[in-house]
Amino acid sequence: MRALTWQGVEKVEVREVPDPVLQEPTDAVVRVTSTAICGSDLHLYGVLAPFLRSGDVLGHEFMGIVEQVGEQVTSLTPGDRVVVPFPIACGRCWMCSRGLHTQCETTQVREHGSGAALFGYTELYGGVPGGQAEYVRVPFADAGPVRLPAEGPDERYLYLSDILPTAWQGLEYADVGSDDTLAVLGLGPVGQLAVRAARHRGVGRVIGVDLVPERLALASAYGAEVVDASAVDEVGDALRDLTDGRGPDAVLDAVGMEAHGNPVAAAVIRGARRLPGPLGRAAFEHAGVDRLAALYTAIDAVRRGGTISLSGVYGGTADPMPMLTLFDKQVQVRMGQCNVHRWAPELLELVSGAEDVLGLESLATHRLPLEEAVEGYEMFRAKRDGCVKVVLTP
Repeated sequence: MRALTWQGVEKVEVREVPDPVLQEPTDAVVRVTSTAICGSDLHLYGVLAPFLRSGDVLGHEFMGIVEQVGEQVTSLTPGDRVVVPFPIACGRCWMCSRGLHTQCETTQVREHGSGAALFGYTELYGGVPGGQAEYVRVPFADAGPVRLPAEGPDERYLYLSDILPTAWQGLEYADVGSDDTLAVLGLGPVGQLAVRAARHRGVGRVIGVDLVPERLALASAYGAEVVDASAVDEVGDALRDLTDGRGPDAVLDAVGMEAHGNPVAAAVIRGARRLPGPLGRAAFEHAGVDRLAALYTAIDAVRRGGTISLSGVYGGTADPMPMLTLFDKQVQVRMGQCNVHRWAPELLELVSGAEDVLGLESLATHRLPLEEAVEGYEMFRAKRDGCVKVVLTP
């Protein structure tokens, strides 16, 4: 089959790879009909090289048709249309029973001290082949794949794999309501869906922050007030000016370690990712290598007694944190990989209505065949041609 593979730092290629097969009686094989490039994939493209091997199949946002099921799979049959959550969870352990599927005790990658295995996301998370491919082996098929209506555009459901639940969990963690103000830092795909979901849920005010004109305009069209980060001296001051000098009640960081503005940290990352495997892994596991501009902005901007919700991915283990400021401002911080399985039932009901209430069918700005995935990665990383979201069709 054809699949998008990692071949080196900032180098991906579509190549022929072996077809997936059932390995366990609880597996399924899914024929992919749509897959997407996620902002987290850019971490693999350029940052997490020490944990990748040439030929690794990338991608963790995908949906398709069930082709085969193992003999112990009871909830799926060949021909079912499904979307697959990016975490791989058993659905039965102590963590899964508490809605913490990204901490699944059956698939935890203990060798690296990591949580649940993830599709297409380095040996840190199990080295499981991903979904930017024609076919995918899906472990724990009774627990993961979400059965979908047979009709309707793929993009109504594709984002249930990751970015919509991630935005939803970010809002849950932000704990904002009709009398509150939420600031969303970063208006990429997760940030856009956070804005839309917050408006849908009746959050009082939503302020979106970015520096890409097309992304600011898109968030504004869905009811957000917007701040152009490139046009103000300090984002925190701009947000305080909009909120009676206090700052927003909650800040949702949808940027993570892709944040701009710290050339020193960027240089450290460039150096670490080019080290030989063991040395590079050590640098990531024992040194602070994140670009923390967005997190520092969130800490500065949030009001005293407010909440910071981190949906963007951070990866350093020794990053410097302004603990005095966090403590003095009495800030609550909530974060973590999205427990997609937890939110999928209510989100499936939301997106399956007659009206596309979150504008999912129009979120993708670019649709390409899988064979043009390399161009898609380059365009998404550079934010070229107004690119917000790329969907690939195998």
